[in-house]
Amino acid sequence: MRETPAACTRIPVRAWFAAGYALLAGCVCPPAFSRDLPLDTIKLPPGFKISLYADNVPGARSMTLGADGTLFVGTRGDKVYALPNRKRSKRADETLTLATSLNIPNGVAFRDGALFVAEINRILRFDGIEARLRNPPEPAVINSSFPGDTHHGWKFIRFGPDGLLYVPVGAPCNICEPDPARYAAIFRMKPDGTALERYAGGVRNTVGFDWNPDTRELWFTDNGRDWFGNDAPPDELNHAPRSGLNFGYPYCHGRSLADSEFGDKHACGEFTPPAIELGPHVASLGMRFYTGAMFPEPYRKQIFIAEHGSWNRIPAIGYRITLVRLRDGRAASYEVFAEGWLQGLTAWGRPVDVQVMPDGALLVSDDKAGVIYRISYGDN
Repeated sequence: MRETPAACTRIPVRAWFAAGYALLAGCVCPPAFSRDLPLDTIKLPPGFKISLYADNVPGARSMTLGADGTLFVGTRGDKVYALPNRKRSKRADETLTLATSLNIPNGVAFRDGALFVAEINRILRFDGIEARLRNPPEPAVINSSFPGDTHHGWKFIRFGPDGLLYVPVGAPCNICEPDPARYAAIFRMKPDGTALERYAGGVRNTVGFDWNPDTRELWFTDNGRDWFGNDAPPDELNHAPRSGLNFGYPYCHGRSLADSEFGDKHACGEFTPPAIELGPHVASLGMRFYTGAMFPEPYRKQIFIAEHGSWNRIPAIGYRITLVRLRDGRAASYEVFAEGWLQGLTAWGRPVDVQVMPDGALLVSDDKAGVIYRISYGDN
């Protein structure tokens, strides 16, 4: 799945099927304004509710939480935002523009008082950031060795339980055989940018990962290729309990679907299959294990996934939050948790990332509506 810019949600309004594919002839792209957002159209399980945590965060993408409660938000534009919440309330105090003129700073991570920001080809570090939200320091460049390709070059970053910073590099194409030492992989490095190594390969484009709080093992989403049919290939939720695994791109998709161009070079059995197949072309992005205590027990330590939504599938799919339930450490089921951002041919919002807050609420970023939502349970 290839993400489309949030400014124009491409949902097909005319199609031809001679080759089994959809031809884009236009898109339905009404402007979204926070005061007009139809939150009442979002369907949630009984007892849950959705509200706005912040309503002025243009292009909101990946999120991370600072030690003092500041939510940092990356974008696929040139800005990074800071949303302080000094009273730990249900809404952010304000939206501050922390940095501008950056090169697609999608990824953000926080550690030891510093904010780490991922541009296309380098990782920046803003030291002592929460004490300097209005006059941030000049960032230190800790690593500038990543490829400069913009195709799948935007990054989600996060610190693992091993103290290392995990940084993915997507394939610079829809389907190709890129250099495995440079592309289609998840890398990790020390916080100072040294000792860069490849952790997992055969990963087309992951924009979200997290570690199981019990096993401390890595799980991640991966976007499937385009132009392979309306219902194939699936997106994937993968499990990488150790380094050195290969998840099949570009030779194999899902559990057993050989690629039409490269599948004859390697059998699917040579690779690590996904933990569970997700919907085709849903653009699965951010994911988190739910580690809070607000939601009922059946949701705890389960996986929430933000699905950004398809751009060339008929009918459109995604534009929702899904839930993968685990049983005995394995992915056992896949279901819709929140939906309603897609209404017919019009998508008024596109979920990107999820973030569990200290009070147990689940935040959801939306780069089309330019807001952060707060999903809570009961009277919280």
